[in-house]
Amino acid sequence: MTHPFAADPDDESVYAGLVGVDDDASQWAFGTGFDDPLAGVDTTVPEGVDRADLAAYCLMLGDDALVLAQRLAEWCSRAPELEEDVALANVSLDLLGQARLLLARAAAADPGAVPPLPPDSPVPAEDALAYFRDAGGFRNVALAEIRNGDFAQSALRLLLFSVWRLALLEKLRESADPVLSAVAGKGVAEVAYHRDYAARWTVTLAQGTAESRRRIEAGAEAVWPHAAELFAVDPVERRMAECGVAAAPDALLADCEPVLEKVLAAADLPRPDTAGPARARGRAGSHTPELSGLLAEMQSLAREHPGGTW
Repeated sequence: MTHPFAADPDDESVYAGLVGVDDDASQWAFGTGFDDPLAGVDTTVPEGVDRADLAAYCLMLGDDALVLAQRLAEWCSRAPELEEDVALANVSLDLLGQARLLLARAAAADPGAVPPLPPDSPVPAEDALAYFRDAGGFRNVALAEIRNGDFAQSALRLLLFSVWRLALLEKLRESADPVLSAVAGKGVAEVAYHRDYAARWTVTLAQGTAESRRRIEAGAEAVWPHAAELFAVDPVERRMAECGVAAAPDALLADCEPVLEKVLAAADLPRPDTAGPARARGRAGSHTPELSGLLAEMQSLAREHPGGTW
């Protein structure tokens, strides 16, 4: 009996190629058909730049994006509305794309930074960095790893993170490292959308109902204590800034504060203390307990089948 949804054999089917007898698995979401994300890109380390420092700096920026992407992915099927579900998933995918490029750049700059795998392992370097480092090896800021809380808290976290990251990427477009410059050039448009999306929701919730106001105020109490760390300077960041590769975090305050002030004034919310002492130093591998739980979930499949392809 012919299946009621079977296509006319003479018509081109949208499902053509999904299954076949060849060994090409490149059509699958996870498979063996991925290209090197930096294929065709000159990954030569600029003269005078320390390879290990460049790799460490790229890990910092890549880990920020990777960890927050994982947190935002937790909203999938849980957001207040379908539109926000899709929006948060798209933000997560943007950050995941940035993370892949930055981790690949770290591996190209210093292969010794990549966790050791068997010589015949099919795992790309950027995946090894994502899946086979423990929490102490990650260099992300605490803001990226704290729990989502409710939607109001997540909106505030995304606002603070994207205002800061956008200021960083705008400066990195002039980086002496051409790979970082290219990643920043692409990322600016993405993160500008993230900032505007989060700002709109921050104001909407703050000026909405009594309940939404209560939630956004509670979100600020959870998120704001992690603001100061964004502008604390790690020695690697300082050295990379001095050689023209990076932007020192403390130099970003002048760009971030007017934006935060404008949005938070419209929302009638207090500003975070961006000059206070940092509570955690994620750049040095010191994290909240919440990162270990996040990594346990994110890395479980890869660690269960470290040589697997599918």
